[in-house]
Amino acid sequence: MARAARSAGEAAAGLVVAAYGRRYRVELDSGIEIDCVTRGRRSDVACGDRVRTARTSAGEGVIEAVEPRKTLFYRSDARRQKLIAANVTQIIVVVAGRPSYSEDLVDRCLVGAEDAGIGALIALNKADLPEAREAAEALELYRELGYPVVTLIAKEDLAPLMPRLSGHTTVLVGQSGMGKSTVINGLVPHAPARVAEISTALGTGRHTTTHAELYHVDATSHVIDSPGLQEFGLAHLSAADAAHAFVEFRPFIGTCRFRNCIHVSEPGCAVAAAAAEGRIAERRLASYRRLLKDQRRSFGAA
Repeated sequence: MARAARSAGEAAAGLVVAAYGRRYRVELDSGIEIDCVTRGRRSDVACGDRVRTARTSAGEGVIEAVEPRKTLFYRSDARRQKLIAANVTQIIVVVAGRPSYSEDLVDRCLVGAEDAGIGALIALNKADLPEAREAAEALELYRELGYPVVTLIAKEDLAPLMPRLSGHTTVLVGQSGMGKSTVINGLVPHAPARVAEISTALGTGRHTTTHAELYHVDATSHVIDSPGLQEFGLAHLSAADAAHAFVEFRPFIGTCRFRNCIHVSEPGCAVAAAAAEGRIAERRLASYRRLLKDQRRSFGAA
């Protein structure tokens, strides 16, 4: 009896491999997985976090502390933040020609990554569809900005993506229907069974809309699948932070007529002038301005 009591209260470190609201699956350093909750109403734990846990019973525990993060990728509105993944080294924005993807959402994912100091690339999936050619042409802008663009048919061959994953902890992001789950299933054949097992254990719904989950591709490469995105708020960014995260704006920031220029309608704006001269793509400046407009709308509704 005494031995059992000690086991229940035993502390152990581990990795959060699935996050369902305030419930988590933690892979302990010993190799076993346990279902965990947090103390009180705390919900600031993300998939990919390193945590310290205390066992409460066989197969269950409580998260006592989150270890310092190297990176955190998240979105926000005026009311709250939505953590997506912690300690990732890159994001891959998965897009496709069908269904059509939102360029604003791509931009915001890249801006979120830039602000967090996380590398980013774009994967154009479903390259066998007729719409892929037009999508590839539109994505050429991002390649010119320095973001790698990988073209693949995830249901057939993931070879073009594999070198990009090696040695990284990657989070896949994108709208529903782009093929993130197909990528995961190709990388980790046991993924559907594992998801079903965890969902049953935690009493949750379908994984594609409810949680983020981490998979080990090999000993040094890990991939986090995230729920499909319909929007990506960046309310935590100031106008200056947002402008800096549009990488092509950087050479012009600080050279506007006014020091507090936010590159919307101010006279003497160097960023606007660069766009008019073709040195910045007009569609990217328009995307930045929509981001600021959405932020103001979000805070105005709070």
